[in-house]
Amino acid sequence: MKKKSVLVALSLLLVAIAVTGIFWHPLWWLLIVVGLCTLLAIHDLSQTQHTILRNYPIFGHLRYAFEDIHTQIRQYFIEGDMEGLPFAREQREMVYERAKNQDLVHPFGTVENVYRSDYEWINHSVVGRWPAKEEPRVKVGGSQCAKPYMASHFNISAMSFGSLSANAIEALNTGAKLGGFAHDTGEGGISKYHLKPGGDLIWELGTGYFGCRGRDGKFDPLQYQERATLDNVKMVAIKLSQGAKPGGGGILPAAKLTREIAEARGVPMGHDVDSPPYHSAFNTPREMLEWVQQLRELCAGKPVGFKLCLGRKQQFMAILKAMLETKILVDFITVDGGEGGTGAAPQELSDFMGTPLLDALIFVHNALVGTDLRKEIRVMASGKIISGFDMAAKICMGADMCNSARGMMFALGCIQARRCHTNTCPTGVATQDPWRVQGLVVKDKAERVYNYHNNTMRYFLRVLAAAGLKNPAELKPELLNRRVSLTEIRTYRELYPYLEPGDILAGRAPELYMNPWAAASAASF
Repeated sequence: MKKKSVLVALSLLLVAIAVTGIFWHPLWWLLIVVGLCTLLAIHDLSQTQHTILRNYPIFGHLRYAFEDIHTQIRQYFIEGDMEGLPFAREQREMVYERAKNQDLVHPFGTVENVYRSDYEWINHSVVGRWPAKEEPRVKVGGSQCAKPYMASHFNISAMSFGSLSANAIEALNTGAKLGGFAHDTGEGGISKYHLKPGGDLIWELGTGYFGCRGRDGKFDPLQYQERATLDNVKMVAIKLSQGAKPGGGGILPAAKLTREIAEARGVPMGHDVDSPPYHSAFNTPREMLEWVQQLRELCAGKPVGFKLCLGRKQQFMAILKAMLETKILVDFITVDGGEGGTGAAPQELSDFMGTPLLDALIFVHNALVGTDLRKEIRVMASGKIISGFDMAAKICMGADMCNSARGMMFALGCIQARRCHTNTCPTGVATQDPWRVQGLVVKDKAERVYNYHNNTMRYFLRVLAAAGLKNPAELKPELLNRRVSLTEIRTYRELYPYLEPGDILAGRAPELYMNPWAAASAASF
């Protein structure tokens, strides 16, 4: 370490001499360059951590430089319009344009391969309609809810303060206020940046109970009641699991933990903030529903639900059995697909754990229908939903509403640099670096969030009108088509068994539903 410091000091001295103009002759500039390269070569040959640098001094640094920017090189110079993951260039540009109210139409026809085996579409009607001028709202809150919330069909999905910067959170909530839609806090608690703009909030309670956490890390009813009764808080969501890292708790690296974040979460500085992988407030499905009842009473009757990435199906069925036995119902369920995004997650959990949204959404919808609970409970879908068609497709499958996280991040200016976990996000969205954060201007980005939501809803309503529908509730699985081969097309009604009310209770459902139902118990997960 001392050797490196000496080399750095000598390098800075040479640069300082050159800058002050003491040596003005071009030969001295050549000597300075040679001197710097010599110092770098000595350092590379003497260090023991990197074999490439020892074997290829100076030139070995090119390897690390290219490795660091390979994502950007591929993104800007190699990828085609329909390539790129998690979101293709065409998708990102659509969000950017809608957020800026620019180029809202599409030129020269589709670039989609409409004959690929997974292509999906909705058939239009010969008697199409004029699009509705105003979005119909969704009532969230069943018969046990005293203060239902009239929600937008498109809302901001869970992203915590800490995962995102203060300016990003404030811009999102300001956009939600302008557009009249909801902003999920993520499990990081409610910060002043959530509250300042006055936008509607869905307060998410994760296993860390941030914002209502006692010194022992467990749920504190008094802190919860104080926050949950705020006017901004419209709904409360219990986070059971997250699509991007199902089965694991949230992770906030210590590098991104500021005093403001620590204050909002109620945690000490200087350590990674890892949420437990399970809740301490309950151990069984029955206890979970009793806690739901307690949360609803403490928040004065606002809608209370839960979010999960579908895992073991019998555990979900156990929750439904507990609802039937205790007569305590949740008001909504958010289904987070296994393809969901995150700022930081182990690759094994992100890539290979949790049910993808399509399969999970259809299962959850059918399980609720089959147990005759669907009419009381709203279903939200979350996972790579960024367009009006994405929304229409998920509602056809069984959702009532949709949430978007990365779409809203694109509206803020995210460029998919995929540096969320390093605290070096270049756009100030997913970082706590003050220099980077100051580049994100709240007023400008809030307007873009509002525009993106407004334009997405505008084209969602145009999809409905083109299909000849009056209301989103008319979107059904038989309207959504999927090409399964070059010569075969199936609707979702044909591809998946959709249940009728009470089918599971009457034993009429397929084994896909009856087997986990039979194995489930309200007394145990």
